[in-house]
Amino acid sequence: MSTDHYIKLIENELLPNIQLISPNPFDPIFVRNQSKSWITIGNGNYAGVFSHGSDPGRVVKVYGRSPEELKKEIEVYKRLGNHETFSNLIAYGENYLVLKKLEGITLFNAIIKGIPIPETVIKDIDRGLDYARSVGLNPYDVHGKNVVMYEGRGYIVDVSDFYKVGYCSKWDDLKKAYYKIYQPFLLKHHPRIPFFIIDGVRKGYRVYRKLKKRRS
Repeated sequence: MSTDHYIKLIENELLPNIQLISPNPFDPIFVRNQSKSWITIGNGNYAGVFSHGSDPGRVVKVYGRSPEELKKEIEVYKRLGNHETFSNLIAYGENYLVLKKLEGITLFNAIIKGIPIPETVIKDIDRGLDYARSVGLNPYDVHGKNVVMYEGRGYIVDVSDFYKVGYCSKWDDLKKAYYKIYQPFLLKHHPRIPFFIIDGVRKGYRVYRKLKKRRS
């Protein structure tokens, strides 16, 4: 499918048939999708993500709030260009991005489902983050919910905060947990770990980071 035709589908079939509701600025966007041809595949703090069955290799990220963040994400993707660890920016409109779809499962869900995470995934992400720094970006807010793996390789699916300044410890902390806990104790015989345990760890980590920030 040509990009022009894909954009027409976005403008005529997707945008008029979705609502992106933001009841609380600190909670993810709520998506109401009444389109018959577009499928909702995700939602985050600023946007919903959609795919069309006729072109499964692309996704559309539609912003529901903070349009200035859309402009910043466009610039991030332009700087990244083509790199195997990241998606590619194909096109964009007033409130949406068209991106190459990255297949895979998040590291967060892999742990819950008992799917082993090989070290190659960690090294791929490190290589991608080094590349982002080399083009003047600052990898920020990289964690187990926006990193995916597919056939033993690692990919970063959300770069929307790479324009921010300062140090974010999330990926470094995740790596420490991987090498000190996951690799020696879980990798070989990876059990399923209930969601409430992993989510509890995630929430506990957020509290830990807030307390650490206050002390510093």
